[in-house]
Amino acid sequence: MERLTKQEEDVMLQIWELKQCTVKQVLAQLDDPKPPYTTLASTVNNLKRKGYVQAAQAGITYIYSPTIEQSDYKRTFMKGFVSDYFKNSFREMVSFFAKEEQISPEELKDIIKEIEKGKETDI
Repeated sequence: MERLTKQEEDVMLQIWELKQCTVKQVLAQLDDPKPPYTTLASTVNNLKRKGYVQAAQAGITYIYSPTIEQSDYKRTFMKGFVSDYFKNSFREMVSFFAKEEQISPEELKDIIKEIEKGKETDI
């Protein structure tokens, strides 16, 4: 899976949300300042080339839909992020955010509860 640029990722978020869409529909979803239509169309074509979306022609327009699940993308690139920046340790990543006060003790407790609940359903 090829890594997406920030612009491509922003567009993919919209495509995942819409499930099927035209370039015009994606453009309507984007925050201001919106990119020019032609720039957005190029970005969508890059996503198609990279294998993230497929296109189906409907008259004179194309309908785009994702070929990769958002959860698969997150999983792949979060593992790479943790590997690149935190020596492949999720514990080190959480510790970093706690030390930087980006995550509160209450949030950590909630995360632990979710992990424990997930382990209970695996049994």
